[in-house]
Amino acid sequence: MTDHGAVFDAVRRGMIPAYIYNDSKLFALECDRIFSRAWVLVGHESEIPQEGDYVVRRVLNDSFIITRDSRGEIRAMFNMCLHRGMQVCRAEIGNASNFRCPYHGWSYRNDGRIIGLPFHAEAFGGEQGFKKRGQTLLPAPNLASYNGLIFISMDPGAEPLDEYLGDFKFYLDFYTRQSKAGLEVRGPQRWRIKANWKIGPENFAGDMYHTPQTHTSVVEIGLFREPKAEKRKDGATYWADKGGGTTYKLPPGDFRERMRYVGYTDEMIDRIEEVWTPDQQRLVGDDGFMISAASCFPNMSMVHNWPKVEDGENVLPFISFRMWQPISEHETEVYSWFAVDSQAPEEYKKNSYKAYLMCFGSTGMFEQDDVENWVSLTNTAAGSMARRLQLNSRMGLLEDDTPVRERLGPHEFHGPGVAQVGYNEANQRALLRLWADYLEQPTIATQAMPLGTGRDGIPPLIQTTAVDASTATTDRQVTRA
Repeated sequence: MTDHGAVFDAVRRGMIPAYIYNDSKLFALECDRIFSRAWVLVGHESEIPQEGDYVVRRVLNDSFIITRDSRGEIRAMFNMCLHRGMQVCRAEIGNASNFRCPYHGWSYRNDGRIIGLPFHAEAFGGEQGFKKRGQTLLPAPNLASYNGLIFISMDPGAEPLDEYLGDFKFYLDFYTRQSKAGLEVRGPQRWRIKANWKIGPENFAGDMYHTPQTHTSVVEIGLFREPKAEKRKDGATYWADKGGGTTYKLPPGDFRERMRYVGYTDEMIDRIEEVWTPDQQRLVGDDGFMISAASCFPNMSMVHNWPKVEDGENVLPFISFRMWQPISEHETEVYSWFAVDSQAPEEYKKNSYKAYLMCFGSTGMFEQDDVENWVSLTNTAAGSMARRLQLNSRMGLLEDDTPVRERLGPHEFHGPGVAQVGYNEANQRALLRLWADYLEQPTIATQAMPLGTGRDGIPPLIQTTAVDASTATTDRQVTRA
């Protein structure tokens, strides 16, 4: 394997070798050392609300059936028959009590257990030739969820999702927890872009600097209240553990006034006050910051914005989650979900979805602006000259690494981690430092997982744990036999 030590050292200094955005050897290393152990978003529990509901999702080239089994438990099973390796489920979404392989007819319950094997006695000699009892589809190595977001880690020994997310959960709650009832999602919309997978998460994590240039036309047509895109510099960026994002600076007012300013109804604000912690409310009400875009390492991003969806001055917020699925060093498949509080009024849900489609759906105005830049970067990074260039990603730092602007103190910003006002690239640097850290750590050889893993041969599942309604976060972890 090529020694990339100099690349990682440069990245940590904020000087980015341009070719990292289109290099096949680095991409192979990313697949081997990042996506083999980091927690990766694969969906949301509201996509499979009923027993038997399922969706099929991938982690790189590994296909998983994400299902709510006949006991109401959520499972993730490798989509490959135990016999000759055919995909057991070829539909992307549906409802089924069992799955039947179309090749030779082996069938499995929606909890993974094998229930049907044609000519078991004649072809295999019954249990003496193939022990059907206790055999299951191969479970995902690690499965967990947070506030309904479902994650898979390909590392059986991965740290618990709760620990992996760390203090970033404080910010993730703004997107995922607006009432005790939780979110519902629509989608995902799915499309491919000819761009490297890292560029999107970097952009969503902290790039307020591109807004006045890339998205000027969106502001000029009056989609937002703010008359100038450069007002983004008045917001703050924050980073905590595995993720970070950007905020807008809100006009003066208390918590409820500021929530109304971005389009939330009094009824929704009442429910939000029940589930957000005092510090989460202070971040908006006292500090005047409202969360915007964010990313969680390695490839999950979120956006929260409040455009106008009808004539007049009224705005309406929307929330979107996305997963940047690497296809190659120069192509990415985007999965994009619209999310909304399940207790929101129906008219609000309809208009919020319209706002999402207008801005960040597959044909959204922001989406089209951004992708043009990302494709250009990826194409240019493939040439020989890109191997001679280090991109300057040190915005916000002086030559001696002193911040251009002081970091916000705890009385100015009531969230965990590090926050500062103004244009900077602190979050992009933080994301790429994690990238370098993961790529420097050799992967432990994966051991074969025995069939029949789990209680009574059933694969591990997500177990919903009872949570005090007064707390602001919930976590569902894997239960192992």
